[in-house]
Amino acid sequence: MRVLHIGKFFPPVTGGIENFLGDLLPALKRAGITAAGLVHDVPCAGSGEPPQDNDLDIYRAPCYGTLLYAPVSPMFPHIMRQTIHAFNPDILHFHVPNTSAFWALALPAARRLPWVVHWHADVVPSVIDRRMAVAYRLYRPLEALLLRRAQAVIATSAAYTATSSALSFCRDKCHVVPLGLDSNRLKPPDADAERWADAQWGKSGARILVIGRLTYYKGHDVMLEAAAALPNVRILIVGDGDRESFLDRRIREMGLENRVSLLKAMPEPSLHALLASCDCLCLPSVERTEAFGLVLLEAMRYAKPVVASDIPGSGIGWVVKDGVTGFLTRPGDPMSLADAVQRVFKDAQARWRMGKKAQERFFEVFQVDHIAQDVILVYHHVMKSSPRYAIFPHADMLHE
Repeated sequence: MRVLHIGKFFPPVTGGIENFLGDLLPALKRAGITAAGLVHDVPCAGSGEPPQDNDLDIYRAPCYGTLLYAPVSPMFPHIMRQTIHAFNPDILHFHVPNTSAFWALALPAARRLPWVVHWHADVVPSVIDRRMAVAYRLYRPLEALLLRRAQAVIATSAAYTATSSALSFCRDKCHVVPLGLDSNRLKPPDADAERWADAQWGKSGARILVIGRLTYYKGHDVMLEAAAALPNVRILIVGDGDRESFLDRRIREMGLENRVSLLKAMPEPSLHALLASCDCLCLPSVERTEAFGLVLLEAMRYAKPVVASDIPGSGIGWVVKDGVTGFLTRPGDPMSLADAVQRVFKDAQARWRMGKKAQERFFEVFQVDHIAQDVILVYHHVMKSSPRYAIFPHADMLHE
């Protein structure tokens, strides 16, 4: 079976969906699926040529920045058509939100194939960034057409499936498959990386790590308000984004320069060293745009307890077992966040046990090879119900 994945970006671009896609495609290959990816190149770079990434065909369309978080890529429909003809897939697997996926609605070569839509998150009409509410009026009709045309929809948690208004009319074709990561990619740091991480943390304070794009829904300002009530902590915030100058100004206004630092997005070895050396990871997001929180899995892989916002309708409350692998807090509530962090550091033995439980849950549920097997079951379902199923000479074997 040949499956072409269509997404926003791919490693070395960093981000939750990017890391998942970068781990999923090799896992599918290990399971016998021939998988390729069509993504946007790093903004303002690239030629659209299909380089090899870890023995995978990754086709990249030139990208000239983003507009309201959407890639600007005029060549994407042309390269999508070329890629379909070159790779000859049996299934198109779309990872959304991604405005470029909508070009498939207009391409006969794409419409002839069965589609799987991987629903990573709703486009939430944000009360924080009100431009999103206006933009969603234009986005939603195309989103609905994509979902209607799909043979199957993969949602990342039962909670998100049940509460997503966008999925309300197509829940009968939704399959719940959580996100996952490859534990072999998340390696223990070497001695040089450990020394570098220790230098970033400094000598004093409990170590709290926050990872994520510096964008409107991530709740970094809530983390800063909580930090004001946590005098004995050291907080590192890792990521790039449009709110960097705002957060830097707030840190200085609040007098937190000695306890809170903004670090740019960094190579994986450095990021993994910070994960391995932190005491706790925080995810203070405030809106359902944070549908799952893949960074939680990275922390769990390194046996770290997590503190995360229990956003109504998000999958975070399922990923984190409250009081077992971490603590859940009220979204947008700095005092709730500070209280949960204090509970983590109240008992060192309890914190260690919580981290071990988190690691056990990662390997039981979120190892990417388990996730790949569930995705393949969705492919089998799609091929069995598609008229194109007849092209397989041993079709019955697909469903075994």
